[in-house]
Amino acid sequence: MTRRLILTLLLTAVLPAVGLATPREREYRLHPKDVAASPSYVQRVEPAIVAVRVRSDPNAASSARLGSRRFATGIIFDTRGYVVTVTYVLTDAASIEVQMRDGRTVDGRLVGLDLESGLGVVKLAGDGPWPAARLGESRDVTSGMLTGTVGVDEDNDLIQVTGAVHAVRRFSSFWEYMLDRAFIVSPSSPAWGGSAVVNAAGEVIGVASLRLGDPPHVNLAIPIEKFTPVKDELIATGRVMSRRPRPWLGLYTAAIKGGVVVDDFAPAGPARTAGFRKGDRIVSVNGVTVVSQEEFYEQLWRGQAGDVVQVAVQRGGGVHVISVRSMDRYLLLRPLTP
Repeated sequence: MTRRLILTLLLTAVLPAVGLATPREREYRLHPKDVAASPSYVQRVEPAIVAVRVRSDPNAASSARLGSRRFATGIIFDTRGYVVTVTYVLTDAASIEVQMRDGRTVDGRLVGLDLESGLGVVKLAGDGPWPAARLGESRDVTSGMLTGTVGVDEDNDLIQVTGAVHAVRRFSSFWEYMLDRAFIVSPSSPAWGGSAVVNAAGEVIGVASLRLGDPPHVNLAIPIEKFTPVKDELIATGRVMSRRPRPWLGLYTAAIKGGVVVDDFAPAGPARTAGFRKGDRIVSVNGVTVVSQEEFYEQLWRGQAGDVVQVAVQRGGGVHVISVRSMDRYLLLRPLTP
């Protein structure tokens, strides 16, 4: 009995070791050369990503704030060679140079600007066909949706950032600009201006426009729904003619807690000589009280370009009503070449 017990104990100790030594099926692992360097959504949109270099007239009004040499990412959205990018790069463009992903450089021509959305269109020289990105559906985008932001830097190196939609909300800024629906995307891309914001299928759902906030920054993205319905009109006529021209004052404002104040003036805007002063607090437009930058724009844009706008401002201990004739801002831009 003692001998049998010893043998059983020996077998119990040895069998687990034998089991561990039994050959297993080898786990398959990809060789590094077989692993894609970029996510699939990047691979789908990358051929349509271009570098856009713009030179504007140094004496143009926009050059004082934006400089005369500008750079952004562009997205080819039409095989005929049409590129969408941000308007602040294209405004008053005297020459445009576009660099493809393979390093080729081609001339570009400004064909359309939509200052209301902040997007413009450039035509590449040559018939193509050019590689084009697929424009997706942005109306169903909600906070938390995963995204990729794909663009290029000034060396034409691809910059891609995987992130998510941080928020979907209204956005306004100082230069009489507002989107009723904008995407706030995080983390920010180092090459934000004009970069494609894409969904998991590699479809363009937005165009990154600005970097916002303090580090870690976020990006403002213009939903592609602002561009898709008007892109053909921009190509055909240079602007959205089906939309009545907004009244423009050239009044730069700053949002403060519970209000909006005059901060500066566009050099060629009618507000510059109308009697406003920096620090004036805007309290009403055409008799309607406003308490935010968004409300100021909503009331201003109820009319059309050319209307006389009555803006009441609080200055010192009194209220002053300033009459200013608005204008169509497009009349100040450099004419588009045919």
